[in-house]
Amino acid sequence: MGQLTDLFRSLRSIHKQHFKSATTGVATKNMRNELNRLVNTVSDPKTRKAFDTEMQSFFYLFTRYLAEKAQSKELDWDRIKSPAADQIVPYDDLPKTADPSILNKLAVLKVNGGLGTSMGMTGAKSALEVKDDMTFLDLTVRQIEHLNTTHRVDVPLILMTSFNTHEDTLRIIKKYANQQLRITTFNQSRYPRIDKETLLPLPHSATDDKSKWYPPGHGDLYNALMHSGVLDQLLAEGKEYLFVSNSDNLGAVVDQRILQHMVDTGAEFIMEVTDKTKADVKGGTLIDYDGTVQLLEIAQVPSEHTEEFKSVRKFKIFNTNNLWINLKALKRIMENEGMELEIIVNPKVTEDGVSVIQLETAAGAAIRHFKNAKGINVPRSRFLPVKSCSDLLLIKSDIYSLEHGQLVLNPNRMFGTTPVIKLGDHFKKIAQFQKRFKKIPKIIELDHLTVTGDVYFGRNVTLRGTVIVVANEGQRIDIPDGCVLENSE
Repeated sequence: MGQLTDLFRSLRSIHKQHFKSATTGVATKNMRNELNRLVNTVSDPKTRKAFDTEMQSFFYLFTRYLAEKAQSKELDWDRIKSPAADQIVPYDDLPKTADPSILNKLAVLKVNGGLGTSMGMTGAKSALEVKDDMTFLDLTVRQIEHLNTTHRVDVPLILMTSFNTHEDTLRIIKKYANQQLRITTFNQSRYPRIDKETLLPLPHSATDDKSKWYPPGHGDLYNALMHSGVLDQLLAEGKEYLFVSNSDNLGAVVDQRILQHMVDTGAEFIMEVTDKTKADVKGGTLIDYDGTVQLLEIAQVPSEHTEEFKSVRKFKIFNTNNLWINLKALKRIMENEGMELEIIVNPKVTEDGVSVIQLETAAGAAIRHFKNAKGINVPRSRFLPVKSCSDLLLIKSDIYSLEHGQLVLNPNRMFGTTPVIKLGDHFKKIAQFQKRFKKIPKIIELDHLTVTGDVYFGRNVTLRGTVIVVANEGQRIDIPDGCVLENSE
């Protein structure tokens, strides 16, 4: 009995930290065993090798997550400062002219993994028609083709897809076969969702249903570029710079002044930031942390500091996710120290009610790994994402026209700012949106539009000033053809 009592006594005296380490050890071992089992479900040797590499990257992320959780590793809020003046360059300070020949050293990458589910889409979001019957992808192709033909350069387009959009994208790009540009696609990683209770992977075989896997955020870009061979391919072609942006950001066009600045200053990484407004409170921001520039995402902010993070006082800018990367520097980092990025834990609930976690990373977080990295404070026009049908209405309207695939603000618009548009739940899905607008209204003189409830717009409707249309429960409002609504509620 004495021995048992001693055992209990010594167990009780184990430090809480040791208990956490012990649990971490068990979880790590269990996960490794499960991943090995997953890898063994693949019969083809070549496919198994690629899948094994992917699972090793996931396992590394998972062990980092457990270690950070055990140490309760959090940012020390008191050490966070606004970036220093030399860490953020105003756009107006960039060179006014640029040497077009350096475009030959550039490649453009679009993050093309999104499905557009929030807008009720089922396929790749980049296939949505956004302006003049052209899709996000059509516009990007038109822009780069124009760049290539105007300057007689060869800027290739790279599309990073996810397992959700890969097949769709391959089908869509066939129509660009005769255009003046080369398109390369590669797939980002596919990681297993983690059961929150057991900390084990949700899938039991490599071919398990799509719902058991997830694409681990755009921070996976660096791993995926390396493992797919695309990074080496670009370097072999003499490409030195990569301009990365989200495929749904219609403002993210190649800017030769930013590229020239990158070449002139030897900056290895540039993040385009822009001034924060009330609509951008959740966007990641650049901070100075112990003298280095870092990206701070809302998911990393302790709950007691969330309001401070959202305010414009301390954090005046946010990340547009338009990134410029020196490819030789990227290769050096990947081969030497590796690209550790802050882990963002994304909790989800599956359709059958299982709580899962997804470990994700953000591409902008790589800024701290590069030498002479900085932010450039760009005009708002370089950040025009389409995240909702309210955004879509603005883009489709007469506020913008297209020039060589690029959105241009209508010169007849009296103010530099765009109108605020808030469409209610009846307009949330793309099919509803298309049904409720016979034709997109003229909004060149609109300041603010709010629409709530069951509302339909006829043809050639004009909206001016502040317009608020509210259909109460059970009521339907039809705005007739040719109607002009000005400052009306």
